Formats: sequence, C-alpha cells, structure tokens
Amino acid sequence: MRLRTAFFGPLLATATLAQNGTKSTKYAVQTPPLTTNWTYTVGTNPWPEYPRPQLARSDWQSLNGIWTYQNTTSLNGTPPFGQVLPNEVLIPSCLESGLSGIQGEYTIYSWFRTSFTVPSSWAGRQVLLNFGAVDYEATVYVNGNNIGFNRGGYFRFELDATNYVSFNGTNELLVFVHDPTDSGDYVIPIGKQTLRQSHIFYRPCSGIWQSVWIEAAAANHIIQLDVDANMYGTVNITVYSSGESQSPVQILVGSANGSSATAYNGTSDVPFQFTVPSPKLWSPDSPTLYNLTVILGTDQVTSYTGFRTISKGVVGGVVRPLLNGEFIFMFGTLDQGFWPDGLYTPPSRDAMVYDLEVLKSLGFNMLRKHIKVETQLFYQACDQMGLLVIQDMPSLRPLQDYFLSNCTSETILPDPAQQAEFDRQLDILVNQHKSFPSIVTWIIYNEGWGQVIAGYPEFGLTDRVMQLDPTRLVDSTSGWYDHGAGDYSDNHHYANPQCGTPFYSIESSPFDPSRIGFQGEFGGIGQNVSIEHLWNVQQAINGINQTYEIDETIDAWNYRSHALLTELKDQTNLFSCSGGVWTQTTDVEGEVNGLLTYDRRVLRPNVTQWKADIQALYDAAASRSNSSMTFGTDYGYDRAYRIRDLFWK
Repeated sequence: MRLRTAFFGPLLATATLAQNGTKSTKYAVQTPPLTTNWTYTVGTNPWPEYPRPQLARSDWQSLNGIWTYQNTTSLNGTPPFGQVLPNEVLIPSCLESGLSGIQGEYTIYSWFRTSFTVPSSWAGRQVLLNFGAVDYEATVYVNGNNIGFNRGGYFRFELDATNYVSFNGTNELLVFVHDPTDSGDYVIPIGKQTLRQSHIFYRPCSGIWQSVWIEAAAANHIIQLDVDANMYGTVNITVYSSGESQSPVQILVGSANGSSATAYNGTSDVPFQFTVPSPKLWSPDSPTLYNLTVILGTDQVTSYTGFRTISKGVVGGVVRPLLNGEFIFMFGTLDQGFWPDGLYTPPSRDAMVYDLEVLKSLGFNMLRKHIKVETQLFYQACDQMGLLVIQDMPSLRPLQDYFLSNCTSETILPDPAQQAEFDRQLDILVNQHKSFPSIVTWIIYNEGWGQVIAGYPEFGLTDRVMQLDPTRLVDSTSGWYDHGAGDYSDNHHYANPQCGTPFYSIESSPFDPSRIGFQGEFGGIGQNVSIEHLWNVQQAINGINQTYEIDETIDAWNYRSHALLTELKDQTNLFSCSGGVWTQTTDVEGEVNGLLTYDRRVLRPNVTQWKADIQALYDAAASRSNSSMTFGTDYGYDRAYRIRDLFWK
C-alpha cells in the first residue's frame, strides 16, 4: 500500500511573479502528520551555523533559505536556465517533509534553483561551492555551466565554481536531483527510507537535505584533514591540499583551557606526527577538546580534536572494548534521527541537540547512529557532550523480494556494480568522519540487510575499514549473518537481551568469546499514546501493534524496562556482556517504543529509576574488571592481533 497522509496543508494562495512572467507559489510550512515544538520556529533562514566544524573557513556565505523547485520526470530536455521554478522550497529540507513547503510524494526527479552573489573581496581566490548532503544524485549548474556531479545521499561534496561565477552581479545555481530510493531495480544505500512505508520503514527524504554554502580559499588550499590524537599525546595528521604537492604546513594546537597555543610543523599530503605533552584525555566523563589552526601558505582553517585511544583487550579473562586503556561499558540507544516535521533534517541545531541532552541526562554514554549519517554538527555535538558514537553504514534496500514468474521470490541483493558502489560509499563514510573523537566503532551491515552471503564479503570490507581507519573497532555484522569477521560478537534480540551469554536465539549467532560480547539491539517495548503524539497516518497507526511488546500504561512500561535492564545487568555480572543498545531514542511513525514520543513532547522513562538502572550497569561492569590485562594496552599490538584474526578466520 502506498502512503497517503491524513492531511496535506494548503500552500498559501499568494504568489510572486517570476522573472519570466510566471508565478512561483510562496513558501509555507505544510501541516505534517505530527509537529514538534520547533516546527513553526524554523523561519526562512534555517541552519545558519557553519556546517563543517573540522575544516572551517572564516570567509563563507550560507545559501540556505528559500529556493524554487520543480518536479520533473527525468533529466532529459533543456535545463530550466533563467527561470524561477513553480514552487518555493526551504533548503535544506526533505521534499517529502512539511518543513520543505512541498510535502511531496514520489519526488524522484527534481530541479532546484537559487541565485547568489559573491563578495567582491573574494576576487583572486577560489570560490568553492559546498553541499552537506543531497539524496541521491546531484548534477550542479552555475550560470548555465555543468560544473559537477555527485552520487551518494549521505555525504558532503565540494565543487570549484571559480571559473563560472561573476563577482559583479547575480549568479544562478541550478541543481538536478535524482532520488530513486527503492523504486525499480535500484539497490542503493537508503537505510530506513522506502516508497513502501511499513512498520519499521519510513517516509523517504529526497533532495538537498543538508546545508549549502560557498567559501573563499587560496589557489592551493586544504581539502581534507585526517586527525587522530591518542592517549599518549601523539597527534597523527594528514593535511590534504588541492595542489596535491608537498608544501610546508603549520599546526597551532590550543591548550585545553584555551589560554595558549603551541606551533608544530609538517608537510602537506603526507602523514606526519607530533606529541603534545601531558594532554587532558577525552572521555564521556571529561570530553576535553583541543582547538587546531592549520595553515598552508595563505590558506587557513580551524578544526579541533580530542586525545583518546580506542582498542580492545582482555580484562579479567573477557575481551572488552577499551577507552584510554580501560574497559568501558558502552550503553546507549538506537538513534534513528527521524523527525515528524523534517524527516531526515532536524528543524534546527537546538532541536537536534535536545535528543542528545536527554540521553546524556539519563546517564547514557553512547548512541548507535542507525543506518543514517547526520550533519557534521551532530558529531561535533557528541564530541562536545561526551557521547560515544557507534556509526552504521546506511543499508542497501532491506527486506524486499523480487517475485519471479514461477510464483517464487528471492531477496533483493546488490549485483556486482551495486556492491562496488556500496563499497565506495563505505570508504567515503569512514574518510569523512574518522576525525571525530566521539566515533568509536563502524558497523558495516545491519541484520543482513543488503548483505551478500556467498563468499562472505564482509571479511574484505572489514579489512578495508581497518586499513582506512586503524584507530577504531569494527562491528562487521550487527545482528546477523555473523561468520566471524570484525571485533564484535553482536546479538540482536527483542525484548530480552542475550549479551555475551551461553544462550541465543535462531536470529543471532552463538556468542564468540574471542570477540567483544555486545547487545546490538534489545528492548523495543512500546507504549501507545493519544493521537496528538502520534504520526497521524492511518497506515502507520494500523501497524502500531507490530511493536515487539505493547505496555498499556507508562508504569507498566517502566516496570518492564527495569526488568530488561536488570537482566542486562545480570548478564554483565555473570557472562561476557560489554555493552548494549536500547531500542530506541524516539518513536518513529508507526513505532511507539521510544524514550521520547515522535514529537519529543513526552518522555516515557521514570528518570530516577532509569538513571539508577543505567548506573547499575556501569557498576556491574566495573565489578567484573581488574587491573590485569593479557593484551590490548598497546594499541599497535591490539590492531596487529585483530588483523591476524581477520585473515585466520
């Protein structure tokens, strides 16, 4: 069944006259099936913050705001140069969302247009056009010139617009977007998005859903920073330049209290390192960050880092995740990052951070970012607040079948070219996010979604991720099908946990004591709420009873939560449990199993009880620990051990 919302609010009748004499319908928030406290506070200047905090420039200009939009059927035909398109649209936003002003369906092919001016003071420098994320394929035109193409709905990209812009007048920016989601034979990374909404799969996000901006840079400028600062004070850094030639680089490292900075010298485009004496370490309890200024010739950017080391080691006879050489019990939520008014795009940074503040206040020290990639400001907030992040790769087209002519079916899986594209985008995920201190683990596959079983390609992908980022752990298969790759033996089970235990269900593999015992998902218990807090779409409401368990009252829900958290504590005391992921941060569409309702207006947990239960998990983990380790305090040795294991499997 295809989604039909309960109510689509009307566009405002007033219109502006386009330059070509046609009318463009004025922007207005469309009434979504559910609002939040932020829905009508967004305005027309959304997300004004600089979007890329780990490579920030001072000379920049946001292009967020009101653009014009036109739905189309394909890229064929002449691009609509010089035209104001029929509808105003808010950028960034998902076209299917109320905040976009469109709230469309099947927005597979789209045109977006805006105009901008370039400050005259930028003359003589490069003008860089940046997109935070466009789902899924973007073809970009400036002043009638095709200046670039990008594929991949979750990742930033940058285009050099210098030769195509005018410094003396208005410039036209036109973007064509193709987002097939799960239509036709497309098998692409989509996470929980679908054109066929059902209980655990949601309304998709098409279009320019993260910030757009221009900035000025030197001819030879910094295009990427890879920074890892470990617990010993060693900073490993690579400064990539647009010139692709080795040039002198200076790094200024601000002290923890911001009172002074120390200069270190290196060379661009090759790794180099230096040591900061006696750094204050980053952890959830003390999320200390150090400011960086990076200078390459006349180009200068600011960034930051945190000193910490992530590894694994044997503690008290059990393989454990280690932060700064000590066992850390990681406990967090399945964080899906959907919003009823914005879908993939939170209404604002304040709204986005609210979810994180709720988690931190309850005592969680981690979240699992579930098959979605967020704006870089999200990871900066986790760095600042001290929330560990387990980062999923967005899944390929999950849990769908082809129906064959012989009345049988087969699971939709990627062909070799689609698998190669998944592999390429996995590389991008790691490379664009590996400098955020809060990220501790990469997850490649969730519950076998899009996972080719023949030949066990997760081994090769695990090796690839370890090569790209030797500073973190890898959870190759969260849930199933687990053939032994990676650092985790990860169990999914609802509602009760089975974490590092000598018992398991047929949906997960037996616990492997040579790897970290982890409860990748559990809980998921639901509690229905009144219609004012529900996603008011009948198809979603009809699916509420598909929730793993429904508790009829808040008291019952908290009672059951206490029982399940106590069970996880017992498994930590008795067996080899090193952490877990509670499903989930918020309700989403037809799921009513969040700590928060989908509108973020109702917090289900009894705060006193939950804080005590979460602290009890940490206490149980501490009681199993001791100061002796078989291996793992030295990260290089631990990494060698892991790669050896990978090839022996």
